[in-house]
Amino acid sequence: MKAQGPFSQYDKMTRTPVPRLILTLSVPAIISMVVTNVYNLVDTAFVGRFGNSASGAVGVVFGFMAVIQAFGFMFGQGAGSILARALGAQDRQKASVHASVGFFASFGFGLLIMAFGFLFLDDMVFWLGSTPTIAPFAKTYITYILIAAPFMSSSLTMNNFLRYEGKAALGMIGLMTGAVLNMIGDPILMFGLDMKIAGAGLSTAVSQFVSWLILLGMFLRGKTESKITLRNAARVTPAILGNIMATGFPSLLRQGLNSFTTVLLNAQCAVYGDAAVAAMSIVSRVVFFAFSVALGVGQGFQPVSAFNYGAKKFARLRKGYWFTVLVAEAIIVVGCGLLVALAPRLVALFRDDARVVQIGTRALRLQALAHLALPACMTTEMLFQSTGKRLGATLLSSLRSGLLFIPILLVLAHLRGLAGIQEAQPLALVLSLPLTLPFAAGFFHRLPSEDAPDEYR
Repeated sequence: MKAQGPFSQYDKMTRTPVPRLILTLSVPAIISMVVTNVYNLVDTAFVGRFGNSASGAVGVVFGFMAVIQAFGFMFGQGAGSILARALGAQDRQKASVHASVGFFASFGFGLLIMAFGFLFLDDMVFWLGSTPTIAPFAKTYITYILIAAPFMSSSLTMNNFLRYEGKAALGMIGLMTGAVLNMIGDPILMFGLDMKIAGAGLSTAVSQFVSWLILLGMFLRGKTESKITLRNAARVTPAILGNIMATGFPSLLRQGLNSFTTVLLNAQCAVYGDAAVAAMSIVSRVVFFAFSVALGVGQGFQPVSAFNYGAKKFARLRKGYWFTVLVAEAIIVVGCGLLVALAPRLVALFRDDARVVQIGTRALRLQALAHLALPACMTTEMLFQSTGKRLGATLLSSLRSGLLFIPILLVLAHLRGLAGIQEAQPLALVLSLPLTLPFAAGFFHRLPSEDAPDEYR
């Protein structure tokens, strides 16, 4: 049944001018990502004070956290895409069932990751790309991340639900509270209580739990369109769970490949010492922070895409796609210029070591330039997933992070050594653009040219 009131959530998502709606939904996503990434950068800078090995451990554990995030995004994007389309079609019950199933499945997979991690802890840090000198730091840090795994995974899932409902501001509250708490906890635990890298891990675990409590409270207190309850979750069927996982699989694949390639990248860098591992870890975090604003605009597009596709408002979907590509590209151009100009200073902020700065500067400049190809690739991936085009979304998600990057990295590392390692990721991103554009063209060619009559007014 449609929400009551002078201007319901359905009205907001299907009648607000598309540019204004996307920007409105983007702002909370951008703020959340910026604050979270500020924490990541602060954490990297704090840990870097304990040497290259500790700094490298952050990159190693970052790869493992991507595994946890992969499952959180799979259930969040999978159930979120379905619930947004269900809300667009005015089916709240279906939305609530998928939200409940997605939440409990995400928490359960987080528990499995925690159990597996503790069972194979000693070996796992080396599987993730640690060197013998990095391993002790990585093992200490990852212990706390394992404890937080169920909360970390299901928090990401709930945040995606809120975004897909068009209520990203509520998700921002939960994520920002955790990130700010983390930034406060880091110096207190690491230096005030002399816990060193263990303090960074404990601070992360506590902040993730607090974020989880806040986000779950949004659903339990009736702040959302969909409801998370045990009764709704009990309606799970193999078809419902399978549909969620299949729709979210592109996110799992993308994040899983990101984790695998981070491990592979660390292993290739380890040949050249801890300085190379630390440099590439720093570059990854700086790049993600610099371009998080563009990604936030894409996250604002996703609920608009899913909701209006479900409501059969196809003209709004087209307009939203092109608006997102153009705005994200403008943001990337500015970010690229700043990173190219300031690369040495940015790397030195996190590890003032001549070798780290030398390696990181070249890698950062190459990645910045290559990210000019990102907006069209990113928006097309989000378009396919938000509209339930699972095969296309899966293929697109695997291109940049896996099908292209992995062979390019292995070949260039063999042919050009460290220089090839620095060049692999930028080259994979540039080559993904001409492979992505035909997907977008085909989608819009098949999309109906006329909107369906609005039967809900």
